[in-house]
Amino acid sequence: MKPRYSGIFPVVPTTFDESGALDLASQKRCIDFMIDAGSDGLCILANFSEQFVLSDEEREVLTRVILEHVAGRVPVIVTTTHFSSRICAERSRRAQDLGAAMVMIMPPYHGATIRVGEAAVYDFFRAVSDAIDIPIMIQDAPVAGTPLSATFLARMAKEIEHVAYFKIETAGAASKLRELISLGGDAVEGPWDGEEAITLLADLDAGATGSMTGGAYMDGLRPIIMDFLAGRREQAVEGYTRWLPLINYENRQCGLLAAKALMLEGGVITCDAPRHPVAPMHPVVRAGLLDAARRLDPLVLRWGK
Repeated sequence: MKPRYSGIFPVVPTTFDESGALDLASQKRCIDFMIDAGSDGLCILANFSEQFVLSDEEREVLTRVILEHVAGRVPVIVTTTHFSSRICAERSRRAQDLGAAMVMIMPPYHGATIRVGEAAVYDFFRAVSDAIDIPIMIQDAPVAGTPLSATFLARMAKEIEHVAYFKIETAGAASKLRELISLGGDAVEGPWDGEEAITLLADLDAGATGSMTGGAYMDGLRPIIMDFLAGRREQAVEGYTRWLPLINYENRQCGLLAAKALMLEGGVITCDAPRHPVAPMHPVVRAGLLDAARRLDPLVLRWGK
């Protein structure tokens, strides 16, 4: 079965001004750059979008403004994670009504200790699925602290109508993807990679058909994915080897601050500050990131100049 969505769907950072207010002008330029750089689609309001520092009103504004600005140029995944089944379903329905192509959701969790069991997780995703008509991507990441076995994920893919995509970011992601694909068959429409592409090559070898990366250098990452999916593994390996130092710097040193730092350097946005209490990037880390990027000359460093 050919998946509806594949390729590279990077996470869109949320842009603020120096006071911490939303900077919608920069946000729109950010979107334009990310599309120009070769994104097959976009994901908004994810953890790397600093969704955890946004109010409900700001989430609504960003969803509406971004989807209107994209205007159908690429499909957009909207992250609608919430502990409450009801609220997550309402968020997901609203995202669909505004034009989302898919919603991405983590299993319900709160803080370090509040979790629910497997049966409740199943009912949670079934409730959201019943409320919408677009695909659900389950984000399987350590931050949720909720074990989701490949067997359980495959069961949900087979039994819950709109559960079809999976972003696997746990340790041993490639092995889990391989098992999920084997168990789920055609019900697993989109086995995807995450974590800023730090495990991309192994995940592609395991059968991943998409990747949700950071938002700064899709022009470097997309050819790796396209080469691999077209059967040109050697070219994919060469490309991955070339871009891996920057991937590593983003994943291991900078995290969610990397994309905005690179966008600021290239004139895409006017401020790269995170929202307090997230600490700004250390100048030495910034210098290392820019050094790694300049050796590759990605579009992000030239787009706004």
